[in-house]
Amino acid sequence: MKLLTTSIRDQLLRNGQQRAALDQAGEDDPDFVPVVKLFTPDAACTWLLTELDPDDPDIAFGLCDLGMGCPELGSVLISELESVRGRLGLPVERDLHFRADYPISVYARAAWNAAAITERPQELAAAHAAGGAP
Repeated sequence: MKLLTTSIRDQLLRNGQQRAALDQAGEDDPDFVPVVKLFTPDAACTWLLTELDPDDPDIAFGLCDLGMGCPELGSVLISELESVRGRLGLPVERDLHFRADYPISVYARAAWNAAAITERPQELAAAHAAGGAP
């Protein structure tokens, strides 16, 4: 399975270009809605990606959870994700049914509270009510 379709890649790049323009203008960072969810079907790793670096589209930014109880916002190489294999040798997959309802800050707060990326409505609603990332 292709991790990033053309439309997903285009949206991630648009978000990255918007962030770069805001950074250059000295404005606050945007709080994008995750564009894609990637995961290992045979391990506990999950990535919610919001953007690609327009200068190096191999670098993605988002919420990264390697299954060790400490999800974090950060960067990851798409080429590295394409080479990752889980315990049974299965590659990283794209969640075809994922639809984000909140910006990344809400997913980050909920993940920090749960010690893992979560899509549970109650946990996301509580994180949203608390104002997203701490």
